[in-house]
Parts: sequence; structure tokens; C-alpha cells
Amino acid sequence: MPTHSSTIIYEPRDNIAVIRFDDGKVNAMARPFFDGLNAALDRAEQDKPGAVILTGRPGFFSAGLDLKVLPTLAPDDMRAILVAFGRTMLRVFTFPLPTVAAVTGHAIAGGAMLMLACDLRYVAAGPFKLHLNEVAIGLNLPTFAIVIAEKAIPVRWHTEALLHARPYAPDEALGRGMIDGLAPPGELLETVLQAATPLAALDQKSYATTKTRQRAMQVRWAADLIETEMVGLPRR
Repeated sequence: MPTHSSTIIYEPRDNIAVIRFDDGKVNAMARPFFDGLNAALDRAEQDKPGAVILTGRPGFFSAGLDLKVLPTLAPDDMRAILVAFGRTMLRVFTFPLPTVAAVTGHAIAGGAMLMLACDLRYVAAGPFKLHLNEVAIGLNLPTFAIVIAEKAIPVRWHTEALLHARPYAPDEALGRGMIDGLAPPGELLETVLQAATPLAALDQKSYATTKTRQRAMQVRWAADLIETEMVGLPRR
């Protein structure tokens, strides 16, 4: 049966779990987002579906951290949310089951990180932006984000995407090998379900062990830096 928090819904689909974000707006990330996503991931680890799909609402996968709310918080509260952000992104990146992003629209900053943390990425065709925009707006990319992005983005485009903060239309991202496919918005979830089906047939234990070994050293390094790097947002 489907379960949900106020903004995140977990829905079993045969042998695949669909985790959907929908706050009715831009799926901005703050404490409720991370709590809800981690609860959904907890259930997936308990249920052990063959694969997990992360998806958003029409027009928005996620606009990333809520930069309107976070600067208003007390320093300790802001730090707690930023640490939760880093740990949640690394959890998705190392999740023991196959993960596929069904990107329903804009994926900005933390939203782009979440997309890149998945094993495969399919995006709705349309006038959407995929953008690691941190450097453009005066924020430092944390090490965990660089590790995640550089695993998903071909080496040729690392400087352009991360350091130069270039935004991409979905077809541009596909042409650079940053995503695995496009689909009309109304066909995106069905396309991703089809892509996830062969992944769901893989041996779960071998998949989890191999993914851990493939990423272990970089993840350990990035995780060790979260507490020191995620100290707050700079004042501009």
C-alpha cells in the first residue's frame, strides 16, 4: 500500500518502489524533505523491491535547498539541516538497491545533486533546466556533491558543469551523456518503469556489494568532510 509524509509518497509498483516528491510548489529541500525521503528509503530497505524510482511533480523534480528559509534559522538548526542534506545525498548515492531518477522538470542545485546520485537518470522533455548553480550564486560545492556529480558526468564536462555552473536543457544533458534518456512528460514514469525492470532482476546482494566497493573510498572521504564543510550559508 502507498504510504506518505506530507510531501513524499512511497508507492509500490509490482517489484519496483516509486518515491514521489510533491509539495505543490518547487519541492524545496528542508528538514521535512530529508525526514520524508529517509523514511521512504527506510521502507524500501525493509520491503526490498527490485529497484527504486525517485520522481517529482509536473514541472519540478526539485529546486534544491530552500534558500529563503535556511538563512532565517539559528546557526545550529541550519547546520543540522545542511548535514542532513549531505548525508541524505550520500545515502541515495550508496543505496543498496538500483535507483532511477524520473526527472519531471527543473532539477536545480540540490535537486540536480539528487538526480545525479541515482544510478540512472531519465528526464522529461521540455523547457526545463538541469543546473548545479552553486558557484554562480556564491556557494561552495561541498565535496560530497563533487564526488556524486563526477561519478555521473563524463570527465570532459566536469569543469563546465561544476566549476563554470553551466545550465543544461534536457537534450543538451543527453548529448553530453549526463542523463540516460528523455521522454514526453506524460510517458516519463512508464519509460522509467521499463528501464528499471531489468535492474530489478539483478542479484540484490551482488548489486549492493559491488556498488559499495565501486564508491567506497570517495564516499568515505566525502562523508568525513560533511561536518566541517556544511557550516552554514555565506551572507552575500
